[in-house]
Amino acid sequence: MPRYALKIEYHGGPFAGWQRQAEQTSVQGAVEAALAKLEHDVPSIAAAGRTDAGVHATGQVAHVDLARDWDPFRLSEALNHHLRPAPVSILTAARVPKDFHARFSAVERRYLFRLVERRAPVTHDAGLVWQVRGPLDARAMRAGAAHLVGLHDFTTFRAALCQAKSPVKTLDEIRIETHDIPHGREHRFFLRARSFLHNQVRSIVGTLERVGAGSWHPDEVKAALDARDRAHCGPVCPPQGLYLVGVGYPEDPFN
Repeated sequence: MPRYALKIEYHGGPFAGWQRQAEQTSVQGAVEAALAKLEHDVPSIAAAGRTDAGVHATGQVAHVDLARDWDPFRLSEALNHHLRPAPVSILTAARVPKDFHARFSAVERRYLFRLVERRAPVTHDAGLVWQVRGPLDARAMRAGAAHLVGLHDFTTFRAALCQAKSPVKTLDEIRIETHDIPHGREHRFFLRARSFLHNQVRSIVGTLERVGAGSWHPDEVKAALDARDRAHCGPVCPPQGLYLVGVGYPEDPFN
């Protein structure tokens, strides 16, 4: 059975997350339903990251084994036809070796979090950003974020129900870009690591927002990290500003 990699984009708003769930709409379920229109007995697809309810993606990667030898372009076109009107799109497909695994072959995940500071409600970006009304100090947030880069025990910044075997992770990058928007500013947090703990990104951004708002000193982020205690984390921010934007592999399957 030939194996195919799929690069997938989706709006997470209508879904209970990536992973298939009984009696709830999921992104995985939508893609597998589209695959079932093309072939019988399609096995489960595996993804690089199991995004939570409300989280979006512009570069999710999954793989699937199919009985038919599909032209990758025709496969993506057929899947997009059957995915309508769900807010899910197959950006591209590629034939990959049998030992390629969307999750276990990945060496890097990249996330973006969009945070808007503005008093007037967002309209065009509703459901796509986290909005706060007060001003934020971007320089202070960058100073707080600097404490988190590198190899650390991230117990403070992971969900209580996280199933990872170890809380020790290497966070390769946190970059914060700030852009002016009509009557406000947007702060974009770019985070890069081999893998992330459950709710790690949202816990980090929620904590850094407290720094930006002046409720925390940047050095308190280091104190929270060193505490290795979930109770020392700032608030976990809502999911609608979070995007899985890319997955890295030793060789790009879509190149």
